[in-house]
Amino acid sequence: MKKQLLKIVKIGGNVINDEIALFSFLQDFASLDGPKILVHGGGKKATEVSSAMGLQPQMINGRRVTDEATVEVVTMVYAGLLNKKIVAQLQKNNCNAIGLSGADANCILAHKRIVKDIDYGFAGDVDAVNSKFINVLLENDVTPVFCAITHDKEGQLLNTNADTIVSEVAIGMSSLYETELNFVFELKGVLKNIEDKNSVIKQINLEKYKELIDAGIIADGMLPKMHNCFNALEKGVGKVKIGDASLLQSDNKLYTTLSLK
Repeated sequence: MKKQLLKIVKIGGNVINDEIALFSFLQDFASLDGPKILVHGGGKKATEVSSAMGLQPQMINGRRVTDEATVEVVTMVYAGLLNKKIVAQLQKNNCNAIGLSGADANCILAHKRIVKDIDYGFAGDVDAVNSKFINVLLENDVTPVFCAITHDKEGQLLNTNADTIVSEVAIGMSSLYETELNFVFELKGVLKNIEDKNSVIKQINLEKYKELIDAGIIADGMLPKMHNCFNALEKGVGKVKIGDASLLQSDNKLYTTLSLK
């Protein structure tokens, strides 16, 4: 029997920092038919709140170092303010959503990242996804909205990359559904020329991906995002798409689709 399609969407980048763009996107997300899951980041707001509290955010290679004070701030911002704003807007658009962290119902279990060259503090790497519980929500027409906070089942909350969370959730749900993973950010897709916002590479397979890395076209912040995408495809996710907030609109044709072959 053919599995039901489950759309899993990650919203980040400048879209989540722009309330007008975010609320417009949430209208499109709410209108999607069938079961769906939303995952969001929110680094800029966490930086603003940290600064207002007199904390100096520390970044290494574009990644936040999460000390004890910072993990409290990101939990307040991600699991509190941003998560509930998003849930409230989805309810406004008749999408019955529930905001969750990884600790809720033991949804996303992680461990504190092992220190190698750099100590990122209370940063989490995902170990397991509670697909059984998430499926109970979906079967009852409830849309989970995950923030970028996980836990280690020892009482410690962990700041976890939202791209990683959405990939792991998609992998975890792929045994139950035909999964489609959508990464939504400020660009229309993976660009051949960063100066030309319409130079979208529409199809990228694993071979093409390696060529684009060698050519320096995929670099910096896109590297971990693309790594998560191909990891998801290799572990059972059916389709991966990358684009801007119009990605979910049925008449949009300009985005990047990733595949293994």
